[in-house]
Amino acid sequence: MRLASFRRLGRTGYGLVLNAGDTFGASAGIVELSGRLGPEAGTLKTFLEHPELWNAARDLRTEPVDFELDEITFEPVIPDPDKVLCVGVNYHAHREETGRAESAYPTLFTRFANTQLGHEQPLVRPRASTELDFEGELAVIIGRRGRHISERRALEHVAGYACYQDATLRDWQRHTTQFTPGKNFVGTGGFGPWMVTADEIPDPSKLRVSTRVNGVQMQQSTTDLLIFSVAKLIAYISTFTELVPGDVIATGTPGGVGSKRTPPVWLKPGDVVEVEVDRVGVLRNPVVQEPD
Repeated sequence: MRLASFRRLGRTGYGLVLNAGDTFGASAGIVELSGRLGPEAGTLKTFLEHPELWNAARDLRTEPVDFELDEITFEPVIPDPDKVLCVGVNYHAHREETGRAESAYPTLFTRFANTQLGHEQPLVRPRASTELDFEGELAVIIGRRGRHISERRALEHVAGYACYQDATLRDWQRHTTQFTPGKNFVGTGGFGPWMVTADEIPDPSKLRVSTRVNGVQMQQSTTDLLIFSVAKLIAYISTFTELVPGDVIATGTPGGVGSKRTPPVWLKPGDVVEVEVDRVGVLRNPVVQEPD
């Protein structure tokens, strides 16, 4: 299943995305689930907390769509996550281009939920800096609560996968050894357009991740080249914090980021950034300037 959060006529909701393939088809649309499955359905995050609702949702896959995709505005896949945990330098090529030493443990930082935006919504280059860089990634959405999860059982806790744009203000990231400021400007975390449920992607280690700027490929790798696999990340993270449905893990970006090119390639107003993940889809975000 493909599940998306959206806004329409001033109201937020979520639903099944039908006939969309990896991108958009002419008949693609939404079968709304919010409000249809009872009050416990809530948001997509609360939907994930109720496994009994999944079968009810699957039964609606033959229903006619309620809205065409051009009638809705995409929200971040999970607009209200309890946690957004991001992984730094998690591809060998990116670690090498940054000059960072190998580490026995993943580099983790947090992203605030209010920095996220949906498919086709604008990434915002802030007034504070012009060093806005692209980072296309695979995002993992947790579907089952757990602590001290073993690597062997880790994928059982995954609800699905999505595309993520972990855009970064490089100079703010380098202010100190802590990444937090450069990773948390409002309007820099693209997340979407939908999540594809884990039953459709039983092995997340065989996915191609690509980033394009204005149609030009800037990054490409496959998830078998992650330094710390999805299962390893879940096992490590769940050792120090409880993972709950709706939590998001952005698994890291491949090599080829703009800051490590000669000359550097910074995102500017008018650019269009696309993140494509095999079997998931394409997340597209234009870039705008923060107003004075």
